Amino acid sequence: MNKNIKLFINYFLGPVIFIVLCWSLYNQIINQQDLQQRWLEMKQAWLRPAFWVVFFGMFANWGIEALKWKLLVRPLEPIGYLHAFKSVMAGCSITMLTPNRIGEYGGRILYISEENRLAAIPLTILGSISQLFVTVLLGTIGLFVFKFAITQNTALFHLMPDLAGQFLLYSSMLSTIALAFFYFRAGMFIRILLHIPYLKRLTRYLHFMYEFSQKQLLRILMLSFLRYLVFILQYVLLLSVMRVEVPFVDCFWLLSIFYLVMTMAPTIGFTELPLRAAASVQLLSVYSNNVLGMQAASLSIWIINLVLPAIAGSLLILGIKIMKGNEAT
Repeated sequence: MNKNIKLFINYFLGPVIFIVLCWSLYNQIINQQDLQQRWLEMKQAWLRPAFWVVFFGMFANWGIEALKWKLLVRPLEPIGYLHAFKSVMAGCSITMLTPNRIGEYGGRILYISEENRLAAIPLTILGSISQLFVTVLLGTIGLFVFKFAITQNTALFHLMPDLAGQFLLYSSMLSTIALAFFYFRAGMFIRILLHIPYLKRLTRYLHFMYEFSQKQLLRILMLSFLRYLVFILQYVLLLSVMRVEVPFVDCFWLLSIFYLVMTMAPTIGFTELPLRAAASVQLLSVYSNNVLGMQAASLSIWIINLVLPAIAGSLLILGIKIMKGNEAT
């Protein structure tokens, strides 16, 4: 590769990505309504121990994801835990600029050897499917709990037209079944695809996906479930800190529905926060009228779990040399 192109990638493109990401994150925060009130509420929350449990939960959240990524890429390229953590953080920065955060592979593969980067993309997708499966499964259970078990189910399901509620419930059920089948039978799908003449050239990039045993897939799925529990409990604690009083069990299942809705809704980093705030208020208003507390919790969890890791990932992308400086030109 031409040396000038390498210099452009390493010393111009990296800083530009960092500036664009920081500017987009700044705009997302500064343009929020009632920001001053929310900020005061958040400052008071900082004095409470539960807030710091939520804050350090961010490291547990992404630490679990790093361990999952380490297991996923092991057949392709064994990497250390710290290396995996940096890779995940780099993915956070890119994903903030893509719809439904699908672009995380763009950052993660920067920490994979250049010759293995294309093969790492399907592994990223497999990890995302495991997390999506857990989110949809728990969200579907949450819908059933509120429809048939919890006394506030009538109020909750009146928030949406009956047809929309039924569609969400049954589409979630079908999605859960489809994701489970695809996740545990990914190898079968890959083998079928590779019999198509035009796709045979992809064999060297996809064959790692059908080398995972059922035991390995279950281990990755359990890590996804553990991570899901972390960010649910983070949200429950933040709502308590912000004086949004909801019984724990009800709050857990409400948030499972919230994350299900957020997964299905088309979003991009620039628009995700307003949608998060609106969805959380709609769901939690069944139990509480503390709208400011709900919005403050949405803003806080978004900053802690997404903005701060995205900034850290941007700094990592800024410092990384995508092309080795001593590579032959």
